[in-house]
Amino acid sequence: MDVKVQDIKGYIDSIKDEIDRLALDIHAHPELCYEEYTAMNLVADLCEKHGYKVQRGYAGVETSMRADAEGQPGGPRVAFLAEYDALPGCGENGAPGHGCGHNLIAACSTAAFLALASVIKDYKGSVCLIGTPAEEGGGGKIKLLANGGFDDVNYAMMMHPSSGGVKANLVGRGGRASCDVTVKFFGKAAHSSRPVNGINALSGVISLFNHIDMLRPTFDPQDNINGIINHGGVASNIIPDFAEAEFCVRADTMHRIEELIAIIEKCAQCSSTLTGARYELTHGDISAERYPNRPMNQAFKDAMEEQGIQMCWPDPRMQYGSSDVGNVSIVMPIIHDYLSITDDRTVQAHNPSYTVAACQPEALDIARKGAVGLASVGLKLLSDEAFRAETDEYHRNQIPDFYKK
Repeated sequence: MDVKVQDIKGYIDSIKDEIDRLALDIHAHPELCYEEYTAMNLVADLCEKHGYKVQRGYAGVETSMRADAEGQPGGPRVAFLAEYDALPGCGENGAPGHGCGHNLIAACSTAAFLALASVIKDYKGSVCLIGTPAEEGGGGKIKLLANGGFDDVNYAMMMHPSSGGVKANLVGRGGRASCDVTVKFFGKAAHSSRPVNGINALSGVISLFNHIDMLRPTFDPQDNINGIINHGGVASNIIPDFAEAEFCVRADTMHRIEELIAIIEKCAQCSSTLTGARYELTHGDISAERYPNRPMNQAFKDAMEEQGIQMCWPDPRMQYGSSDVGNVSIVMPIIHDYLSITDDRTVQAHNPSYTVAACQPEALDIARKGAVGLASVGLKLLSDEAFRAETDEYHRNQIPDFYKK
């Protein structure tokens, strides 16, 4: 292990209690997207305690923050990304909980920032920690990008917890584009004994599902449109005057997501014409597909294996989930690699059992080791010009031309 990396590891070991407490405090105060005031302040307070300048409510997002440490003039700016939002229904008795381990992400990225900041004066460049709220459906990174929150950043990194042992320690795992789509139908209420006097909004929703299902054979293999009915009426003897459906749409690219939204719109138009119910379609921000940077992935893999943690490349046949970090990956080189916090394969993310796993000593240890790995990659970006050139070239070549201005 390189002497400077040993210094980084030693520093993280020296703040072990603070980092573990950060992870446990965030875990004990689960907050949903754009409500993470406690988590944001816990991260910000720790950075300020160590002497770093902090912006709260960063880039126009109230529950975001940014801490900075400056090195010598010139050089790149390396960012560590801290997620800290919880999931609904993953705590005790259906309460929110950290069923995706974002408390560990916050602790890992904060430790990586503090460690690299402790040696930044020896290098050209700078390092920052950006708190990125609302990953679970709120698109926090998308809003930060739109508000200029990444304009001065050259490279971004984070670790995400997984489960299942060695095979779940993944580098270079991608992710598909995704988007939430809501369709509302407005009809006319009537007594169910005389449905002709009404316009059935629920029939509009059911027709919409049927139209989408009819077109599924024409979808690309990586396309997914999965939906639920949020509202279907208030009583069985009343013709519903309002009904609502929500869909999660996934595809290989943001461009394909836009095409699928247009397909849903066409199906809604047909359903409206058939039933007479008026429709409204809205959709959230599109989380882009992910472009992991292979040179950075390899550097992280090497750094973790120096700590005795074997890393794997992903199965290219797998259909993986989505994250707003994909939008960042289009703009700059990123890594978003995975470390298993439990060997128990029955413990899956987005589940109360994962919430329990995310506060165990084994999970805290993995978060700190992940911080050593991330900080090691950051150190290499600051100190190795050839590595930066390789990283930048890989990014330029992997991003599709339709994203390049």
